[in-house]
Amino acid sequence: MNLIKRNTDNWLPSIFDDMFKTDWMDNGNSGMNRIGTSVPAVNISENDDAFNLELAAPGMTKKDFNLELDNGLLTISAEEKKENEKKENGGRFTRREFSYTSFKRAFSLPDTVEADKISAEYKEGVLMINLPKREDAKVQAKRMIEIG
Repeated sequence: MNLIKRNTDNWLPSIFDDMFKTDWMDNGNSGMNRIGTSVPAVNISENDDAFNLELAAPGMTKKDFNLELDNGLLTISAEEKKENEKKENGGRFTRREFSYTSFKRAFSLPDTVEADKISAEYKEGVLMINLPKREDAKVQAKRMIEIG
């Protein structure tokens, strides 16, 4: 008996996916800065004094964001509305495009976070949120205990 390797990759659905995902009417001329419909990526880091969240959201302004803290749940949401008009033929609309983008992410904060001291800053397309730890939750220096 001979074994024949069969390629099971299904290429046909990918052709249809690409065709229907493409904006055929746009041709790259709309001038709209589209962020997309996905949720922005988040980096979470921890050091001795705080947790830090970095949320990638280029093209937005700090006015677009809303941060809310309720019972240990930090919710980050944003909305962005854009319009692009191109007038021709005496001011009648020949093309008018608009986009609306929104997202919402929620994070359960540990009890070790000092909720009153949370701060946020939006700079160069990144929303940075600092979540300081309570003093009793910070890593204490190691000490030797003498045996008597």
